[in-house]
Amino acid sequence: MKPAFVVRPAEEADLPELLRLERATPEAPHWPEAEYLRIVAAEPGPLRRCLFVAWLDGDLAGFAVGKTLGDEAELESVAVDAGLRRMGLGAALCRAVMDWCRRQEADAIDLEVRAGSAGAMRLYHGLGFEEVGRRTAYYRDPVEDAVLMRRELLESHWLW
Repeated sequence: MKPAFVVRPAEEADLPELLRLERATPEAPHWPEAEYLRIVAAEPGPLRRCLFVAWLDGDLAGFAVGKTLGDEAELESVAVDAGLRRMGLGAALCRAVMDWCRRQEADAIDLEVRAGSAGAMRLYHGLGFEEVGRRTAYYRDPVEDAVLMRRELLESHWLW
């Protein structure tokens, strides 16, 4: 039986734990706290962003960030505690971001992922993302290609 976790929009009170998890996740983009504060504050403008958190047994287990600009969307970041991966947290966080982007009237959502990140690639393929391109030697430490992926958000493509 999978453990019960809760996925919800982030609040300012979540940020200390979120930053702890982000800093402990080498593959996650490392943003300043002020950036997360702007997302939580939902500052008005054409660029809209969302931040979802997953809690499990009173601990922050993961988070995901997405953005929309017009009908374009991007899954910017997904991080799950290393000891809690492969339990459905990442998929639930991605679905929350995708649903939010669809409600913002985005037609499709894009992401980029390290070519060597087999677990992340399985997750994204399982959510219906398809490879649409590559950026050669995009990542550093280690140098690695970025795989560009896309998923349509139209009703006919919705899986849940």
